[in-house]
Amino acid sequence: MISKRRFKLSTTQIILLSFLVTILLGSVLLALPISSRDGEAVPYLDALFMATSSTCVTGLVTLPTVSTWSIFGQIVILILIQIGGLGIITIMSGLMLLLNRKMGIGDRLLIQDSFNLNTMSGLSKFVKNVLFGTLIIEGAGALLYMIVFVPEFGAAGIWISIFNAVSAFCNAGIDIIAENSLCDYATNPLINIVTSMLIILGGIGYIVWWDVLRVVKSRSPKNRRIFRHLTLHSKIAITFTAGLILVGAILIFAFEYSNPRTIAQMSLFDKIQVSFFQSVTTRTAGFATIPQEKLTNASAVVSIILMLIGGSPVGTAGGMKTVTTVVLICSALATIRNKNSASLFGRRISEDSVKKAVAVSVAFLAICTASVILLLATGDMSAIDAVYETVSATATVGLSRDLTASLNEIGKLVIIVTMYFGRVGPISLAVALGSKNQAQNVISEPSEDISIG
Repeated sequence: MISKRRFKLSTTQIILLSFLVTILLGSVLLALPISSRDGEAVPYLDALFMATSSTCVTGLVTLPTVSTWSIFGQIVILILIQIGGLGIITIMSGLMLLLNRKMGIGDRLLIQDSFNLNTMSGLSKFVKNVLFGTLIIEGAGALLYMIVFVPEFGAAGIWISIFNAVSAFCNAGIDIIAENSLCDYATNPLINIVTSMLIILGGIGYIVWWDVLRVVKSRSPKNRRIFRHLTLHSKIAITFTAGLILVGAILIFAFEYSNPRTIAQMSLFDKIQVSFFQSVTTRTAGFATIPQEKLTNASAVVSIILMLIGGSPVGTAGGMKTVTTVVLICSALATIRNKNSASLFGRRISEDSVKKAVAVSVAFLAICTASVILLLATGDMSAIDAVYETVSATATVGLSRDLTASLNEIGKLVIIVTMYFGRVGPISLAVALGSKNQAQNVISEPSEDISIG
């Protein structure tokens, strides 16, 4: 009995292990000769890197995707991306529901933890909606992509469209079109719009979808004041996402306007759409329509900040998340104004939310810092390239300043670990490795004021 208790896994540990097992199985499949386009097995470390990048929906690659992997290898990569975007727990739960198997309390706890939800009510319906909504959006994206890719690539354009739609919605940033990502389509409005919409819908978070639909259905045709009736979470996610994309696009447009290596030679309309896409893709998507290494330093710093923030909770995006960032900002402003608590949109933000935001941010930044130091200590690269690479890996973005392919073996291992930690979530990792009994500790130590600032 003691032995069973000792080795019993928590729900968070199961989630962490599910990602790890998926990565390892994927790496074995990708290391097989059948997965390679030329029939020769790729080095296992590169297969492991690709499996990790796919499952963690990051998009960093050490080998060109389009020229390295066979159709079998591409199918494996796409499955890993879909599993990584939705989570193995969600997919397994969906299969259980499809087979009419009833979910027990353990299954519900797993779903709750995998999506970081605050309640267990309506989880079966939530899983069904997530899977159905994902299928509809990815299918629509694939059909729209076919308008461009089928005339260009023939029948192969169908597979390319499906692959790109899943990758974009899951914020993976991996494509099988060309070795320069979407740079050949930088000025194609349809590709820009479809990809951006898939990225935004995947990154905004599932609970925002349902919240918006709930309000739309409940309002009369004459009274469509939708935003007012949304939850505080949805209001923060929508407004901050829109604000970041707009501000990011304006700054990148300004900093790149006269840069001959990126958009200086483009028309005004093309400059606007390329700047907009760069702002969107840094929200953990990883597709590129301009070479990242050719950005000005100012644009690179803006991109790093956008990558750090990332998307919204309970979605396919990574990063510290929009809501986390807003909670930190509001808490800081409340302290500066000498208020007892932070508030936004006429609602008070709970102390528990503030504590979680601080914990996630500290853990996230600690992973980034450690990764940067290790990369610089073991490889020859500039500091800004190392920071760009590690933030991209931690936030599961996938953008690189042409550094990933030149990493040595230690550097690849560093990025592999960074991608994994960034995907499973710093706070989930802390909970999984922590003691189960810590929350039961009711002993309070004496308090003492210290000097801050």
